[in-house]
Amino acid sequence: MARRVVSTDRAPKPVGPYSQGVVAGCFLFVSGQIPLDPATGRIVEGSFEDRVRRALENLKAVVEAAGASLRDVVKVTVYIKDMRLFDRFNAVYREYFPEDPPARAVVEVSDLPRGADVEVEAVAYVCRD
Repeated sequence: MARRVVSTDRAPKPVGPYSQGVVAGCFLFVSGQIPLDPATGRIVEGSFEDRVRRALENLKAVVEAAGASLRDVVKVTVYIKDMRLFDRFNAVYREYFPEDPPARAVVEVSDLPRGADVEVEAVAYVCRD
């Protein structure tokens, strides 16, 4: 099985010993993306919705660096520090996955890296039929 690391400067550099993404066979595994600004390496300021958009833009950048698009995403896992923000998260998420969204799980957690309040990871199918 072919395996390759995916890296892009359009997403933040990893904050630990991991790759932004890894293609293994026909699947791309995107590491959890928090709302770090790729240019500054800092959590973006503003509203919760701004931070969700940044995390999803980071995810999108890694997916695109692998030669795929968000339409190729088949599974998303969301980690959120406050489940009361679930509806607000969904409002932004729908902008990125407006039709035929991928399978998804949302998990409330007590903490995330760098004090983020949201993290999003994904799996995409990258083989062309």
